[in-house]
Amino acid sequence: MTLLKPNSLAALLLSTAVPALADVTLPALFSDHMVMQADVNAPVWGWADAGEEVTVSLAGHQATARTGADGRWRTNLPPMKSRAEPLTLTVEGKNKLVIQDVLIGEVWLASGQSNMAFQFSRGQYAQAETEAAALPQVRMFTVKAQSTRAPQERCEGAWVVATPETVGAFSAVAWFFGKDLHGRLGTPVGMINSSWGGTDIAAWTSEEAQAGVPALKEAMESWKARAAAFDAAKAEAAHEKRLAAWKEAVRKAKAEGRPAPRGPRKEAHPDVSQNRPANLFNGMISPLIPYALRGAIWYQGEHNCATVEKASLYATQLPLLIQDWRARWNKELAFAWVQLPNFEQTAPRPLVREAMLKSLSVPNTGMAVTIDAGEANDNHPKDKKTVGGRLALWALAKVYGADVPAWSGPLPAGHEVRGGEVVLGFEHTTGGLAARGGELRGFMIAGTDKVWKPGTARIEGGKVVVSSAEVAAPVAVRYSWASNPDGNLFNGAGLPASPFRTDDWEITAP
Repeated sequence: MTLLKPNSLAALLLSTAVPALADVTLPALFSDHMVMQADVNAPVWGWADAGEEVTVSLAGHQATARTGADGRWRTNLPPMKSRAEPLTLTVEGKNKLVIQDVLIGEVWLASGQSNMAFQFSRGQYAQAETEAAALPQVRMFTVKAQSTRAPQERCEGAWVVATPETVGAFSAVAWFFGKDLHGRLGTPVGMINSSWGGTDIAAWTSEEAQAGVPALKEAMESWKARAAAFDAAKAEAAHEKRLAAWKEAVRKAKAEGRPAPRGPRKEAHPDVSQNRPANLFNGMISPLIPYALRGAIWYQGEHNCATVEKASLYATQLPLLIQDWRARWNKELAFAWVQLPNFEQTAPRPLVREAMLKSLSVPNTGMAVTIDAGEANDNHPKDKKTVGGRLALWALAKVYGADVPAWSGPLPAGHEVRGGEVVLGFEHTTGGLAARGGELRGFMIAGTDKVWKPGTARIEGGKVVVSSAEVAAPVAVRYSWASNPDGNLFNGAGLPASPFRTDDWEITAP
């Protein structure tokens, strides 16, 4: 065996490193089984040596780019029609990359917290629908979780073709959404799942966007202060103390034949928290930009129900996130979200639902009302088929112009006081208004004293009339204004009405 002198070893390492630096590389999104967005200019980008020319080829189209001084290059492939036959994407500079089994179709981003991350295998329909998941034209890319203080260019993940063996790990909501689009449009569908449980909407929005909003900037400054004050030694000592107490609790539980308690978590530095503002935008959204998308679906908000103050900010935060993402992708990016379902908790959940309803004022947006699809005792309801299906109804109707019976449940459209009654107007009353499962319920009514009483409600054509013998001069009505309400107003297409209120009175407690 020949031993190399230190300077010879350095020369060898340098000689082997140089070709690696010269290699053209791509983001993880550009990999086997990928789906590219049809009918738009499709950005392709990556890294190479400064000045290196890179050629991208797909389906007879070519585009070139010259790498900048920063080692980055980017070009666009021209708009192409949807194609289900597998294509090969080649990227060539000093080396050649070959990406196999590329389809052209519809690409959507699916993001949010645990109910978007919720896997198909855990859902209500897993057993019944697994065999039907043999759909090779539907693919999913799941972004590996990473929380960072600076915007990242790279993420980890891989495109996976839908089969009965692979679908279990897919986001259930994203799967049912994509499956319905594919079934109706007949085109390939690619879903990019970038979600993380228990996270705040602020984590998914860029720091630049939030810095322009005083209330959000204040929260960011608070996180900076927490980071500056963090004492790693104290955190370690506190963890050791909790760990010792936990070990004793485990010993006692074992002796008494009880399940062992969950172990304590070590306090992490605030800089790496998944809830620090912008951290998930930096780590899990930034690396995806500018991959061509048709739109995004969003299932988040549970974390923002913690306090009235947090919930009240959501009406600012959701439109801001949409604006932020559109500024980075394109202003036409379609965007729809899931209005939080029913769940029994002492929290201002109705305020977040109201913020979601109000956010429909943002153009080219939609909302899936799921007030009937939750579970009173589980914040992670297992029926994700209904959720994904309702999001797909909106996309089919409003993004693709498909003829669907209805794409929204009844939404409030004005009201008037008529003597001792309040008359409520609605839009999206396809097939007429209906009370599902008995007499119409879920309405509360109040006068100027702001004391709420149960309302008696009846349907008159496309309107609902509410009154109460206890409220002689009503001024306001609320519908399904509770965390786990029992309202039963639907339209004739079987879609539920959104919770709402006609008043704007200050709410100080859940």
